[in-house]
This record gives sequence, C-alpha cells and structure tokens, in this order.
Amino acid sequence: MATPTPHSTDSLPAFDSSEQEVYLQLWRCYDRLKAIEDELFNRHDLSAQQYNALRLLEAASPEGTPTMELGRRLISRMPDTTRMLDRLEKRGLVKRQRLADNRRVVEVMITADGKKLLEKMSADVVAMHNRQLGHLGPQQQQQLVKLLKLARKPHEDNQCDWLEF
Repeated sequence: MATPTPHSTDSLPAFDSSEQEVYLQLWRCYDRLKAIEDELFNRHDLSAQQYNALRLLEAASPEGTPTMELGRRLISRMPDTTRMLDRLEKRGLVKRQRLADNRRVVEVMITADGKKLLEKMSADVVAMHNRQLGHLGPQQQQQLVKLLKLARKPHEDNQCDWLEF
C-alpha cells in the first residue's frame, strides 16, 4: 500500500500516496501547458486536436490517410474524428474522398490552404513549445520524456502508433 506524502505547507492536505501526488502534478502541469497552447490555437480558430490532425495529414501528403488510421495516430483519443474533420473540411483545410476500390474507406488529405495555415503557424508553435518547456535543459527534457513514456506504457493500446515514440 502506498504511503501518504508529507507536505511542508499546513494549508494543503497531504496526498494519499506518492502516485496521487505524481498524478496531480501531471494534471496541473497539463493544465498550465494547455493554457499556453490554447492561446495560440484560439487565435487560429483551431483546437489542438485539429492542429494535430493537420500535421499528421501534412506528413502523409500528397497521399491521403484513411480516417480510421488518422484517428489511431492522434495524440488524444477522440470519439468523433468525423465531426472534427467536418469542421476542417468546411474551412477548406482538408478534403475527403472515398476510395474507388473500397467505398467504405474514406481518405483524408490536407489542402493547400491547410498547408498554408500550418506554415503560417510554424514559428508561433516553436515559440509556444519554448515558452512551455524551454526553461528545462536538454538533459532534463530527455529525462522527462523517458519518465513519461514509462508512466504511460502499460496503459497504451497495443495498436497505438504512440508505442513507437
């Protein structure tokens, strides 16, 4: 059984376990980093998930990516990839087409406007990541990456593309 983690501040309750403390620290860190991310993506009327989809489609360009495969590659699990793609298609950032030899498969491709938006955002995205984590040195960043991979590994779906990263 995990032991409670002591605190130096009497005004805050002690954590029930070191695992709870780690989890809550991760959650708080995510919240703070996400706020910085939201500032950027809101200026471009995008969600982080939409940006992630555009980046994945750009990497696959000029080929298309089947919708189901795109859903598997997204950073966050998303129950309604179709609705997200509807919004991107309405803005002219992606296009979809059914495969001629298998009408059940819908391929998604980034458009020229989608590529232009990513290019326009590129420097701001680099600056955002620097703002989020640039205060950590390269060794600290690599150590954090290793620890985060270890933490998530037992919880990943075996078919998840993120197991490779």
